[in-house]
Amino acid sequence: MKRVFIVGAGATKVGEHWDRSLRDLAVEALLAAVRDAGIDKRDVQALYVGNMMSGELQGQEHLGALVATWAGMAGVAAFKVEAACASGGAALHQAYLAVASGLYDCVAVVGVEKMTDALPHDVTSALLTAEDQEYVVFTGATFVGLNALVYRMYMSRYGVKQEDVARFAVHCHKMAVNNPYAQFRREVTLEEVMSSPPIADPIRLLECAPVGDGAAALVLCNEDFLKRSPRDVLVEVAGSAVATDILSVHERRDPLAMAGFRKAAEAAMKRAGIEAKDVDVLEVHDAFTVLGVLTLEALGYAPPGKGWQLVAEGQLEPGGEIPTNTMGGLKARGHPVGGTGVYQVFDIVRQLRGEAGANQVEGAEIGLAQNLGGVAGTVAVHVLRRVR
Repeated sequence: MKRVFIVGAGATKVGEHWDRSLRDLAVEALLAAVRDAGIDKRDVQALYVGNMMSGELQGQEHLGALVATWAGMAGVAAFKVEAACASGGAALHQAYLAVASGLYDCVAVVGVEKMTDALPHDVTSALLTAEDQEYVVFTGATFVGLNALVYRMYMSRYGVKQEDVARFAVHCHKMAVNNPYAQFRREVTLEEVMSSPPIADPIRLLECAPVGDGAAALVLCNEDFLKRSPRDVLVEVAGSAVATDILSVHERRDPLAMAGFRKAAEAAMKRAGIEAKDVDVLEVHDAFTVLGVLTLEALGYAPPGKGWQLVAEGQLEPGGEIPTNTMGGLKARGHPVGGTGVYQVFDIVRQLRGEAGANQVEGAEIGLAQNLGGVAGTVAVHVLRRVR
């Protein structure tokens, strides 16, 4: 297999983009990544678009050809990749495989979602297409409700207080203040989180990632292409893996085990030749605060039931034991579903290049991004390494 490098990265600010369409956001991020790579867009041989809900919310499919057309790239091989909230991470995995295999020398991936134009009920219904329609959705369950069951089980099993888990949201908002691409660039207190309206007991509003619009894009290439477009600092995709768990939480032997995540993380780290202790900066899929805490434990940074302590001790901040979601995570940077997995890697690329500003993790060499679909029914994990 050939080595794979990220040579270009671009994104739009996450927010309520009433004046821009899904295609506008995707093209803006894609062309920004191409410019950042210092290449001609005609050098891109294939395009992978990560998206979950365009068919439901915009009535628009065939995104590969659509985005390629409007970006002035008609002629390239182009595909839409869907894996629920892991669509962006899955699209990046496909792009990685295409370059690593030697089939293409240079490809682009863009993750995009346009959610705010739709009514809340329609967004909820579109999100629920990621769950089992016959056995779960018909009961009236929602994803916040399903995650609430996991949250309640976590607190019950380990005797953890909700305040301890809710601090994850406080951390993410603190990090987002210095991120110009973030949807919510303001801090929140633990008291504000705990007094925000309940959505599905015990989850409160400020423990949930927001609805938003946005797109992020990356340009990937191999060593052969790099000879034509050299760079001083490179970011290598050292490992990439996707795994699944049993789709529905109620059918799993242990809903807190995060089996799919463990499998994907272990595979990606093995390919990269690293262990969890080698990671300098981490991006986790905190669609709800409890998922962030569970991920820290699944990776081995804390024993089961103790992940919240890392948050309370400030170990997730730059300079801490394991800097995590240093640009705000899903909670504050935002969660435009199909774009999230690409935004996570975009944020790590900025860290590894030394472009993270006030949130820079000094000396960051290795980053890991974890992107979930559904309640971790699909998991995409990428390990990135700075190459001088």
